[in-house]
Amino acid sequence: MAGYPDHRAADVLLSDGGTVHIRPIRESDADQVVALHSRFSDRTRYLRYFSPYPRIPERDLKRFVTVDHVDREAFVVELGDDLIAIGRYDRISADDAEVAFVVEDTHQGRGIGSVLLEHLAAAAQENHIRRFVAEVLPTNYTMMRVFSDAGYTVARSYDDGVVHLEWDVGETSKSIDVSRQREQRSEAASITRLLAPRSVAVIGASSTEAVAGRVLLENLREAGFAGPVYAVNPRRSQVAGQASFAAVTDIPGGVDLAVVAVPAAAVPEVVRQCGRAGVRGLVIVSGGFAEIGPEGRKAEREIVLSARSNGMRVVGPNCLGVLNTHPDVRLNASLAPTLPLRGRVGFFCQSGALGIALLDQAEQRGIGLSTVVSAGNRADVSGNDLMQYWLDDPSTDVVLLYLESFGNPRKFARVARRLARRKPVVAVKSSTPPPALAGLGPSVSDGGIEALFAQSGVIRVNTVSQLFDVAQILAYQPLPAGRTVAIVGNSAALGVLAADACAAESLRVADGSPVDIGPEASAEDFAAALRTAVADENVHALVAVFVPALATSAEAYANVLKETVGDCGKPVVSTFLAAEGVPERLRYRGRGGHTDRGSVPSYASPEEAVHALGLVANYADWRRAPAGTLPGRSGVDVAGARVVVHKWDARHHLSEHPDGIQMSDQAAADLLGAYGISVQPSVRCGSLEEALAAADSLGYPVALKASNDELRHRIDLGMVRLDIGGPGELSAAYPRIRDVLAASGADPAVLLQGMVDPGVACLVEVVDDPSFGLVLGFGLAGVATELLGDLAWRAIPVTDVDAANLVRAPLAAPLLFGHRGATPVDADALSDLMLRIGMLADDTPEIRHLTLRPVLARPDGFSVLHASVRLGPPAARPDHGPRKLWS
Repeated sequence: MAGYPDHRAADVLLSDGGTVHIRPIRESDADQVVALHSRFSDRTRYLRYFSPYPRIPERDLKRFVTVDHVDREAFVVELGDDLIAIGRYDRISADDAEVAFVVEDTHQGRGIGSVLLEHLAAAAQENHIRRFVAEVLPTNYTMMRVFSDAGYTVARSYDDGVVHLEWDVGETSKSIDVSRQREQRSEAASITRLLAPRSVAVIGASSTEAVAGRVLLENLREAGFAGPVYAVNPRRSQVAGQASFAAVTDIPGGVDLAVVAVPAAAVPEVVRQCGRAGVRGLVIVSGGFAEIGPEGRKAEREIVLSARSNGMRVVGPNCLGVLNTHPDVRLNASLAPTLPLRGRVGFFCQSGALGIALLDQAEQRGIGLSTVVSAGNRADVSGNDLMQYWLDDPSTDVVLLYLESFGNPRKFARVARRLARRKPVVAVKSSTPPPALAGLGPSVSDGGIEALFAQSGVIRVNTVSQLFDVAQILAYQPLPAGRTVAIVGNSAALGVLAADACAAESLRVADGSPVDIGPEASAEDFAAALRTAVADENVHALVAVFVPALATSAEAYANVLKETVGDCGKPVVSTFLAAEGVPERLRYRGRGGHTDRGSVPSYASPEEAVHALGLVANYADWRRAPAGTLPGRSGVDVAGARVVVHKWDARHHLSEHPDGIQMSDQAAADLLGAYGISVQPSVRCGSLEEALAAADSLGYPVALKASNDELRHRIDLGMVRLDIGGPGELSAAYPRIRDVLAASGADPAVLLQGMVDPGVACLVEVVDDPSFGLVLGFGLAGVATELLGDLAWRAIPVTDVDAANLVRAPLAAPLLFGHRGATPVDADALSDLMLRIGMLADDTPEIRHLTLRPVLARPDGFSVLHASVRLGPPAARPDHGPRKLWS
């Protein structure tokens, strides 16, 4: 018997957005298995067991619940106190296992079968099972569809009245794509439960003014929520003029959303009551959890686990709440005093205290919002969930994020990239926490973080003010088709400032701009200049600058600006009387009275207007560029790489080394070799005699290097000696390097390596970044590059477009492409190296830091002279494997 595999247990989302808990079976589940079997319909029993099977014999029951978690594994699915499904596999040969599962009738059609299949397949792969087989009755169309729709290539045959199915359980690009599509739909459905409930209960409703429970109740009523709003207070029969219930379980007809505003100590029991009442989602505004320390964090985790096991997702705790301005919903389940202006911008933030101020900023700027979630401690629902929801939300065109941290950085990069292909995503720069692995390798520079956001299509800004600056353009103006900008105004000074700002943002000023109509020009003169500018097909955007004029009223200029170019098909920004937002005179009113497309945003200065326009132009360029494709698996041995990692883990117990442990040179070379990356062999030598023997074996000429990674690259210390042609030269060079190593207290061993053809020395790194997870860096090796931090970065996984751009991104990249008449290196080979390293890092969550230095790039390819790999426990929240909710 293997130990109970706790790591296989998980909370998961179903297709309707509800949550359940999946875990390996225990012998103590026997009574629950019998109870589940008793609830099956006759048809369900017949389809599963090929016979009526009215009851489970004791012998069969014991076999069902007794598994070794290796050759035989079974998962149960829990909802509240009940088991609602069971799935299992039984090994029938070294490589094959038979799989089957059954779902309670009332929960069929919720996607439980596909979730069970994913988790069974992952467990099977852990135990080196390669293939699943299944026997299904021909009338069991649902079960056959679960197998065939999972993205596997399923072979079918028919014999003796039974359909025989067979497929490999290893992940394929199609199975991963299917899983992620299901993930997106289920996560979006879970957010829909929170943002579009049919009924709401305020638990902790109070008659006392200014108490959270009273504020929440009034805000829901005053917003005009479309469904019933219930008050729950065990000590009062009436609250704020309406009837109150003692508990949520007393409310007839059920409740979709419960808003919880009770003391922290009372929250666990409230969550349990909500589970018994069938509540579909929770918003917990109560504080006193993770924000107060370890004990609060533990209580918070228990609350989330309790909620999920009863089918509910949680916003919060310690949050502002959720809002939905759709006229069919009008939900203000928050502490914000009013429902925001309706619009097409979705907004997610973490800080409850800051949330109200941010909503006020949006109101002042005239930015209409569709939905708002302030997640507080973000114990469950995160920005990733909201991005999955907004992907297909017809009411949202733009997404704003105020993120203090990333829940699952790898998933953030993937989801944001997909969303940004459809809708703009703007994120306030978070204060990056110290890397979890400080000291294990360089952290990504601020410029590198900027590039990582840009690669994912996310418009990253540094301040809340800039967040709304950019949002104004995206909400009310089209994307520019290029980077040429016309500038029109009545002030030469402002026109020059705008032109200088364009240069700083890499925007091209159109020929003839800035156009200065003069301070005495009439509104008609202004209109003529605007029409001429936007009529030019080479102009992609317009900047209008205005100072108070003597002869013409400001309102006349504003009307001309709105009427002439407000809906011209090109983005228009303005500096209008130092106003910010969309001044009343520049607004276009859509149906329902909210600010709509065509409204002209205004900024306090030309620099702010142009900076926002530049960020939007960068995003438009990204949207137009090819998305790129992930590489195929030619020449990659994933299983071989896993063997290397497992052997290293077995030897060094990675779980005991949270900071990671350095692989030996040979183990690192073996790991890279599984992905088709050859590392030039080197021999470690502890004495001159060993060095001489190694040189004879390798053949002269040889290179002699320090074994210490840091000192080896100290050119000033002479820690590398090249082209050593014989024993005499080696005998002379050896003691010089050894003595420096000894004096520094470093390992005195040296490395001996055969010489390769010269090339441009490059550096490749994989670093664990707190914002994006593992990221891939590339630059040219050398003191100047290291001093200036000239490394370019891309988020993993890396597409072919990412790889090609990465090798061209460093400032020193011209040295690779024929600078001053040099022969260009093989850029395609370097791009292929980036793809292979990206795949290796994506497939190996144990990697904490990887360095290839130097990589000698040449016209005929490259040589990797040294590889350093540090492995640790797998990433806490990897973005692979069967679907699960992290906590």
